[in-house]
Amino acid sequence: MKIPTVTIQQLLEAGVHLGHKTLRWNPKMKKYIFGKRDSIHIIDLTQTLELVNVALEKVFNTIANNGKILFISTKKQASEAIAELAKTTNQYYVNHRWLGGMLTNWDTISKSIKKLDTINSHLTSENRGFTKKELLKMSVQRDKLQRSLGGIAQMKKVPDLVFIIDTNYESLAIKESIKLSIPIVAILDSNSNPDGIDFPIPGNDDARRSIDLYCELLRETIENAKKETPIVQSEKKPTEVNISKDNKQKNSLKKDKKVENKTPFKTDKNPSKLN
Repeated sequence: MKIPTVTIQQLLEAGVHLGHKTLRWNPKMKKYIFGKRDSIHIIDLTQTLELVNVALEKVFNTIANNGKILFISTKKQASEAIAELAKTTNQYYVNHRWLGGMLTNWDTISKSIKKLDTINSHLTSENRGFTKKELLKMSVQRDKLQRSLGGIAQMKKVPDLVFIIDTNYESLAIKESIKLSIPIVAILDSNSNPDGIDFPIPGNDDARRSIDLYCELLRETIENAKKETPIVQSEKKPTEVNISKDNKQKNSLKKDKKVENKTPFKTDKNPSKLN
């Protein structure tokens, strides 16, 4: 297993230790708080460092076992970074708005995805046969569906792991993931609720430098996992060759037997001629 090396110095430079103002904190995050400075909570980076490695190991194992990850963050600071990460690593993402039932009501979401595919095919077809008004209406529908479902358009089933930045924004996604027993990795700021998070990472979830660091660590982990994933080679072809050889041998033996049967040993039926 090869996960990127992270240091406390990297976390400090990215501002991961900076939480929210003390008035906005969630008491459930108390165990991850080191102290406070200028009315701002300081996150304990020794715990962050340990938990980051645990979370990256989970990500690595998921990808190494041919699993898929759904990245979720609809807040402005992280939406673009999440989308870019998912596209680069060939994973899924939701960065615009979480639609109720995206995981728990997958049949309905699948129909919406099929509708998006149909509209795209109509708009790209040469012989469309639609009026300008109809084309404009379809374009509006396409843009709306693309924003909400574009990141999961290729997702055929629920993901094997969910990664979330800012649990306060994505509370509905967390509830659905818990209901389906999908493991959750999440960045937890000082105002976050850690309940239900399987792999918490205490850290700043607002600063762009912090978000970029998380995304870079995830990208390296996923790429390393893909490199070390064993390629399963099919053994059907050699087996088919062996079978064909055996059949040829059997057929040749049958032919030999037929030849023997066609040329039986000659005996003289008239014994008087012997005299």
